[in-house]
Amino acid sequence: MTAEILFYFIIGFILINFTLDKILDALNAKHFNDALPEPIQDVYEEEDYKKSQQYKAVRYRFGLISSTFSLVVTIAFLLLDGFEFVDNIARSFTDNPIGIALVFFGIIVIGSDLLSLPFSYYSTFVIEEKFGFNKTTLKVFILDKIKGLFLMAVVGGGVLALVVWFYHASGEYFWLYAWGLMAVFTLFMNMFYSKLIVPLFNKQTPLNQGDLRNKISEYAQTVGFKLDKIFVIDGSKRSTKANAYFSGFGKEKRVTLYDTLINDLEEEEIVAVLAHEVGHYKKKHIIFNLVASILLTGLTLFVLSLCISNPILSEALGVAIPSFHIGLIAFVLLYTPISAFTGLIMNLFSRAFEYQADNFAKNTYKPEPLIKALKTLSKKSLSNLTPHPAYVFVHYSHPTLLQRIKNLRS
Repeated sequence: MTAEILFYFIIGFILINFTLDKILDALNAKHFNDALPEPIQDVYEEEDYKKSQQYKAVRYRFGLISSTFSLVVTIAFLLLDGFEFVDNIARSFTDNPIGIALVFFGIIVIGSDLLSLPFSYYSTFVIEEKFGFNKTTLKVFILDKIKGLFLMAVVGGGVLALVVWFYHASGEYFWLYAWGLMAVFTLFMNMFYSKLIVPLFNKQTPLNQGDLRNKISEYAQTVGFKLDKIFVIDGSKRSTKANAYFSGFGKEKRVTLYDTLINDLEEEEIVAVLAHEVGHYKKKHIIFNLVASILLTGLTLFVLSLCISNPILSEALGVAIPSFHIGLIAFVLLYTPISAFTGLIMNLFSRAFEYQADNFAKNTYKPEPLIKALKTLSKKSLSNLTPHPAYVFVHYSHPTLLQRIKNLRS
């Protein structure tokens, strides 16, 4: 295959992927105004349901505009040899391959972030504000962007530098060394993300002694689950949407509750949500996801090793000098089919795991508080309760609310 044919293959593939994605979005949008099935008719009052329909329609139109803009920019960048332009800038700073890669991706990341900034701002301060979700101030928004770029530079740049160094130091087997590095990094982040990264963006405080903590502790004891670290995170600082999650292992194991969750749910419902999360832990879903993530990283790096320094791939992107960073760009553009397939498989597992966690909560606590909690959380987030089955199959990591309720009551 010549470089020219490969170039048009990449363009065609991007267009096909975009078209299929938009077809799915359109199919899903056709169900926005469907009548609610009987088990979930009580989620919304009529006025609230109209509001949820408006929210879904606005998000759909916004997604169509933002993704089309991204497509146009990507195609234009390819047609105008943008990667060669950035590569030349990076090489004007240094001859060191690690330095070139860091400058190259630094320009790409900052440029991409600047282009997406208006959309991010509009999403937060117009759409989310209009529907009552946004609690982010302009100061917090700007600080989040700065912190995000800083983490990208320090953590992302550090990992990239090590991977490039491995590549030049170890040759064709670099992906094995890089896989080992990424595996250690993944384990470290799973253990200490809540302790090291979350505090940069949110305040975490131990859950105060009282009825809620006592009920959580009592439930944990009934299922033989030691839970000492229960934290509350100030999620209301940015949004009214609620969440809860487990993180860490061993002594670093902790559960984090959003303050919005505590405000929106009754204590019995919060315990039911925690019972669901304990189910994930007891069923070893967290370990499965961690192992799967590491294995997928290995597959990704192996495929990447086939693209690195490939002269035809570099030429197809308009860059004369083959290099690690250009190979990485080509890999990102070509890896989508594999990524889509593995994403489908992981979503299948994830939805199965959600049923298992719900069943654990149903059998060790009781189903009705969890059903009430799920309904409340869906209402608060104006969730789409009537998604198209094909959209669910491709994109949903959780079963729909209707599916979960039917399962909990069976």
